[in-house]
Amino acid sequence: MDDDLTGNRQAEVGRVDGTLPVEAHAGTQPADGQMGDVPRHRWVCGVSYDGRDFCGWQKQPPVPGLAPSVQTTVEAALSAVAGQAIDIRCAGRTDAGVHALEQVIEFSTTAQRPPNAWVRGANAHLPDTVAVRWAVPLAPDADFDARFSARERTYWYVLIDSPVAPPLWQGRAGWTHRPLDVARMQAAARSVLGTHDFSSFRASECQAATPVRTLTEWTVERHGAFVMMRLTANAFLHHMVRNLVGSLVYVGDGRRPVSWMAEVLAARSRSAGAPTFAAGGLYLASVRYDEAWRLPCTVRPLSMAELV
Repeated sequence: MDDDLTGNRQAEVGRVDGTLPVEAHAGTQPADGQMGDVPRHRWVCGVSYDGRDFCGWQKQPPVPGLAPSVQTTVEAALSAVAGQAIDIRCAGRTDAGVHALEQVIEFSTTAQRPPNAWVRGANAHLPDTVAVRWAVPLAPDADFDARFSARERTYWYVLIDSPVAPPLWQGRAGWTHRPLDVARMQAAARSVLGTHDFSSFRASECQAATPVRTLTEWTVERHGAFVMMRLTANAFLHHMVRNLVGSLVYVGDGRRPVSWMAEVLAARSRSAGAPTFAAGGLYLASVRYDEAWRLPCTVRPLSMAELV
């Protein structure tokens, strides 16, 4: 979904990349187990991934033929470094095919490792389509939650308007064969900024307790054949970004007037809007927390031209 809104010195027998040799795994404890009074260490990490090879962020029951989840893949890599089972929490779950430039996760473990071990060690066990970007320790009693401590999330949507779908961007950008008027799109996007009931842009299976969200930014820029959008909100509903984009495309290609976006918003009904747009163009770009946490969050506010 766009957003829905977890050691001691014996661990140092591991290799330089932070991975324990196989025989060392037998004596370690699961993530929820306790080893006497050995302290637990808490970590926050930034993770990037190409969503094309995954069934989404959230782990799923084993099903023959189902692609792995990003969560399962990252947990397996961190568990290999820790020598014990690791459970992680994220800032916002993403759907199948959706990408992340900087997802934020947290976990705890009794394994004692330096920050670089969680980065380089985990990356040694990850496919090329996933990478841990950074790792920062948390105090054991820190009142931090990767999801609920987040102040805002930023998504990018990459869209191409061209007569023929570009093969090299399949699964990495949305596409429409109709030419888009970016000025009309930007005007319509401004009409839905602010705090509103976004039921018209919410998936029917959305589990959020309230449809009210605060959309603080929605910019639309053209870079050649690419139309780049940046959306920032305190949180997003299931499919909210892709539903907003789908309706904005109707305005951009002239099928609906600029005023239509505000009308769809006011209707508070999913049936009032356009179809959900493709997952492949959506990127979770960054998650902002209070500066007191001193998290690196390395994706810059940006010129979105950097993607192209």
